[in-house]
Amino acid sequence: MIKQNPNYQVIATQTGDFTRSGGRQVMEAFLKAHPDIDVLYAHNDDMGLGAIEAIEAAGKVPGQDITIITVDAVKDGMQALADGKINFIVECNPLLGPQLMDLVKKVTAGEEVPARVVTEETTFDTEAAKAALPSRQY
Repeated sequence: MIKQNPNYQVIATQTGDFTRSGGRQVMEAFLKAHPDIDVLYAHNDDMGLGAIEAIEAAGKVPGQDITIITVDAVKDGMQALADGKINFIVECNPLLGPQLMDLVKKVTAGEEVPARVVTEETTFDTEAAKAALPSRQY
């Protein structure tokens, strides 16, 4: 946990409303108040991509001056990761339809299904993003 580790300090937190424009606005304000930010965590790629715009506008290099971690792994985020502007992405897989329909069919047929079903997801660094981009569905 970050709070339990004295080497890390959360200096600011705010929602960017899961939009690029929101991520940009929040990061612009953060950079004015805290110009020495080391790491940015954005809970979706769009907010992270907006933050990248603000970081670049401030004359900093995203992925180098500020380590950036996001969640989603959509194509634009993966491209930014492949380009070195994002450092790490945690996937949030939206392709749940087939998995859900398999469960529906089992329930309808009276079969037992697990109480908890985990969707297959992964994490990506730069090299993994480069490898995954050509076949990325979202």
